[in-house]
Amino acid sequence: MDPFPVSGAIAGWQKTDETRTFEAKDLWQYIDGDAEHFIQAGVISTATSDYSYNGQLEAVVDIHTMGNGDGAKKILETGLTQDAKTLQLGDEAVEYAQSVSFRKGPYLVRIVAYESTPDTPQALLALAHGVEARL
Repeated sequence: MDPFPVSGAIAGWQKTDETRTFEAKDLWQYIDGDAEHFIQAGVISTATSDYSYNGQLEAVVDIHTMGNGDGAKKILETGLTQDAKTLQLGDEAVEYAQSVSFRKGPYLVRIVAYESTPDTPQALLALAHGVEARL
């Protein structure tokens, strides 16, 4: 199963790089400083890929495979701030100005844009729905 949508599968989105995967023991190579938090929550592996939206917006999609849904819930709910907006996506989801995070079963998905445009929230949500459909 490849949960990353291919280029063109979601209007405007292009997958711009190969998917990279990190096992729990190697997660520090990708998210140095926060890897221990994920390991304590039961992360098994993390896969990541870069995307571009209409050549104007760059984003990264991280899919963390956890040992169970409780670990995904723990990570999603850690660090929530008052500007988080809940979404109807997966089992639970939140949106910020430049990111969408959701959990579905044992998966925790974070999509983060590197810049903010008027289309950013809508574009990230479309990409998130595309990922959710493949999980």
